[in-house]
Amino acid sequence: MKKLINKPDDVVTEELQGIEAAHPDLVRVFYDPHYIVRADAPVQGKVALVSGGGSGHEPMHGGFVGVGMLDAACPGQVFTSPTPDQMEAATKAVNGGAGVVHIVKNYTGDVMNFEMAADLCRAEGIDVESVLVDDDVAVQDSLYTAGRRGVGTTVLLEKIAGAAAEERRSLKEVADIAREVNANGRSMGMALTSCTVPAAGKPTFEIGDDEIEIGIGIHGEPGRERTKLKPAAEIVEIMATAVVDDVPFKQGDQVLAFVNGMGGTPLIELYVVYNEVAKFLKGRGVTIARNLIGSYITSLEMAGCSITLLKLSDELIRLWDAPVKTPGLRWGV
Repeated sequence: MKKLINKPDDVVTEELQGIEAAHPDLVRVFYDPHYIVRADAPVQGKVALVSGGGSGHEPMHGGFVGVGMLDAACPGQVFTSPTPDQMEAATKAVNGGAGVVHIVKNYTGDVMNFEMAADLCRAEGIDVESVLVDDDVAVQDSLYTAGRRGVGTTVLLEKIAGAAAEERRSLKEVADIAREVNANGRSMGMALTSCTVPAAGKPTFEIGDDEIEIGIGIHGEPGRERTKLKPAAEIVEIMATAVVDDVPFKQGDQVLAFVNGMGGTPLIELYVVYNEVAKFLKGRGVTIARNLIGSYITSLEMAGCSITLLKLSDELIRLWDAPVKTPGLRWGV
């Protein structure tokens, strides 16, 4: 294992110290327990958004804390859910009196711990709405989940719901927009290689030099099938067909097309994939109104990508275009 770290046990703390050193104008970092909040938190009268999950998926979630997106993020250990005390502390730190939305990816530990934290916060008089993200079309149940996994749509949901919150919409309105995004977003991923959790010191799974895994999870969970390496066009055909047929997306729809790198994939390859996605959707009569290409929800150094499509309304387009200023995503500010 070759990684740019000091000690495996210190990776998350030292990463947070790096975020704090790099972005003091955008965020504040707390260490006992670990959580990140936007620099001006709590914002009075604004619904706050809190998310979280295991580390190793950067820039999600800590990289998306700031104006127009999340108010707080709770980083667990690598590929490990954050604890209820992290979520409770973060929720209290950003509560501005208008309520808090918990954005929860559908993994058993995340769901259970966020539920506990929400109950603790409600007992202290904080209004909390929980929104579950379960957009992965690859498999129904996985090693970490009951039901579909929460993957790429999470990033889009955090941005769009964050914009709604900045407009001072009510707790119910922000939660409803978040649920609308989840209902209309679908994703599927694939892996060319495994990744290595620092504490484990060995690859999460074994895969041949000439093999790929279609439908992989962001923790290295098994997908739909393992097959021989194919040209990008054939891989996109498999993945995009599964995504488009699920909602289903149909002729005349406008979508946000998100091609995401898993951490070890160069941008040149992501643009090759995006080109194939664009051709595929044009053939189906689906219009790409907005796009996002890059590594935004990763799996350490795994090589591979995911494709997310979100069906867009005029309102969702407007909220997507609204200003955002975070360490990992920014425009219009």
